[in-house]
Amino acid sequence: MPRIDTKTRILDASEQLFAGRGVSGTSIRAITAKAKVNLAAIHYHFGSKESVLESVLSRRLIPLNAERLTLLEEYERRSKNNVVALPKIIEALVGPALRVSRDPKKGGGLFMKLLGRLVLEPDEKIQSLLTNQFRTVLERFMPALKKALPGLEPADFYWRLHFLVGAMAHTMADSERIQTVSGGICNPDDTEDTIKRLVSFIVAGMEAES
Repeated sequence: MPRIDTKTRILDASEQLFAGRGVSGTSIRAITAKAKVNLAAIHYHFGSKESVLESVLSRRLIPLNAERLTLLEEYERRSKNNVVALPKIIEALVGPALRVSRDPKKGGGLFMKLLGRLVLEPDEKIQSLLTNQFRTVLERFMPALKKALPGLEPADFYWRLHFLVGAMAHTMADSERIQTVSGGICNPDDTEDTIKRLVSFIVAGMEAES
């Protein structure tokens, strides 16, 4: 088995702790203990807990966001007049994120839980960090969404975009609750079915009459 380098051990440990305890509930001491490194290693590789969090997000979100953009670009190439149908846009946005849960190499359910938790985190620094991570995605997806919803008033558009993010975040952060509430009828482990249902729900909300 290949030896895991110090930086990766710190990122793996931090990801687990942030997902389980939240960022504010995770101390540098807890990270060093779980990663089995000393405090100097944290300072050498990252400098601060905020930098650790940024690196945890970057190693997962950069490839995830690239996949989202690739899907959107593919749908745009196939579309007429560069206008992509709304369900395709939403699928390109939420599909790759939910599929992460099925791939441990990309972070699996642990990172999906962390991401969902961070989206709902009120801390301004965390929200600013997330906004920076998603800036390129938002810059590409918002024009596509506006083209697909040409008659929507600006206020309605932004409120619905806000609700879209909320629905996606809740599904990522607490996917197991639906299994308990439904008495086992709903299976969150069926990722493609979850994506299909989430896309259908979001599209209905985005297209609803004002």
